[in-house]
Amino acid sequence: MERLRGGNMDLTRNEIEYLIEQRVFNEKHRIILKYRLLDGYTYEKIAELMDMSDRQIKNITYKNLAMLGWK
Repeated sequence: MERLRGGNMDLTRNEIEYLIEQRVFNEKHRIILKYRLLDGYTYEKIAELMDMSDRQIKNITYKNLAMLGWK
């Protein structure tokens, strides 16, 4: 099974998805993190899909990754 690495974590795709679902309460933030971490989309692509700026997407991503202990 594929394992994804980040920060001090080495998790499977399913484990990351579960972690996002359990700890990220904002639906929009969950979608953004899944696009970034699970689907590998760029900040620019996510911004386009979510009708937001890439700066907003980066801020949301960094903030939530820190909260999850990923960075």
